[in-house]
Amino acid sequence: MTDHFQTIYSQQADRYDRLVRAEDTEGNVPRALAAVAPGEGLVVVDVGTGTGRMARLLAPRAELIVGLDLHGPMLRQQHDPVGPLVQADHQALPVRSAIADLTVAGWAIGHVREWEAERWQLAAGQAIAEMARVTRAGGVIAVLETLGTGSTTPAPPSTGLAEYYAWLENVRGFERQEISTDYAFASVDEAVATLGFFFGPALAERIRANGWSRVPEWTGVWHRTR
Repeated sequence: MTDHFQTIYSQQADRYDRLVRAEDTEGNVPRALAAVAPGEGLVVVDVGTGTGRMARLLAPRAELIVGLDLHGPMLRQQHDPVGPLVQADHQALPVRSAIADLTVAGWAIGHVREWEAERWQLAAGQAIAEMARVTRAGGVIAVLETLGTGSTTPAPPSTGLAEYYAWLENVRGFERQEISTDYAFASVDEAVATLGFFFGPALAERIRANGWSRVPEWTGVWHRTR
């Protein structure tokens, strides 16, 4: 069964792109990635590239970015990519082994907690294994996931994601960094409309009640060296 997010990714990629362009108003994501994977001229494999959120942030330091996503409409929202865009499942990456200095999955793998709930550890494990395969020795694997939107402190927004995050750290050996990635909009109305369609009416009501044009959000950056 197709869920809410799959519908957005396959039918409303343009609206999704407007949402992610308002995220991380202070630029903390590229700084966090530069700290764990420094350097210039990087070869990057961007798993779950979507409309290019991570690719845009990494482009100034990249020689090549291979972008992969399950949903073709998301890929078609990207303009001037720094490398090929390929429609593919993150559990079977059509990418040569040991080519990437940095392999990153932004807000992508965590979906298996819902989409493949009965086998999520196998699905997430296969995705991590594929990320490791395409990363060169000494390269970095990074996974970014939500730690809450509309929250004043960082925390997993569901029990399922908490289990997945603990698995990344305790079973797969990732280190976690928590960063602020607030959304910034021109008005409260814009914040309500843009975030409400993705996150739902409860968040929209909270935004309205608090008069937020800048909406708090937290992101976890999990990383390990290959």
